[in-house]
Amino acid sequence: MLIEIWSDIMCPFCYIGKAHFEKALDSLSFKDKIEVKYKSYQLDPNYHHVEGDTTYKYLSESKGMPLEQVKEMTNHVEQMGRNAGVNINFSTNIPANTFKAHELIHFADSEGKGTAMKEKLFKAHFEDGLNIEDDSVLLSLAQEVGLSEDAAKEALNSDKYAYEVKQDIAEAQQIGIRGVPFFLLNRKYAISGAQPESVFVEALEKSFSECKESNPDITFLGGDSSAPSCTDDKCDI
Repeated sequence: MLIEIWSDIMCPFCYIGKAHFEKALDSLSFKDKIEVKYKSYQLDPNYHHVEGDTTYKYLSESKGMPLEQVKEMTNHVEQMGRNAGVNINFSTNIPANTFKAHELIHFADSEGKGTAMKEKLFKAHFEDGLNIEDDSVLLSLAQEVGLSEDAAKEALNSDKYAYEVKQDIAEAQQIGIRGVPFFLLNRKYAISGAQPESVFVEALEKSFSECKESNPDITFLGGDSSAPSCTDDKCDI
């Protein structure tokens, strides 16, 4: 059964949702029968990192809020991360354009290392305070998951993977995805936001039990419709 996940590296709820989803999947007896495919999504495609920019500054300007208020809100998200078993540190987090990171994930996926690359990028961005818009950072991370530096460099300069990223984003628009993380189960059921682990377990069990070849209708499964997520014009921080 195929699980497609649209997410963006700069979205903290995508990191948290990934952790919840993976814990849920790992608890299921049929986990080896599940194929996970990560899809690209950009929350702010027009942003490019400027030296000295911080996430606090970026959020303050994009949301029109005082820095102190932004810091208070991000504290809550950091706690959510700790509860999910991931470390999110907004004080060292560097805002970045994620297009090249998505290209690298597509390349890694072609080498059977897509999930490892996704996790490595999340950690680099949210935990290690690295600039994932920087080619040297991306190439170093690629090597850490076992990819060739030369092949990764070629991938970042290749229209092939840029095209695949754009295709993912176009598909998201066609489906009507306006926020991430967004989980599409077997092209039939959808889950939006960083839902609790229990919601993923229930949804996976239901979807797997029905597991049909095709079904054009998408039905949202359980959970809180207001579960935290990031959309094109806001992030629930």
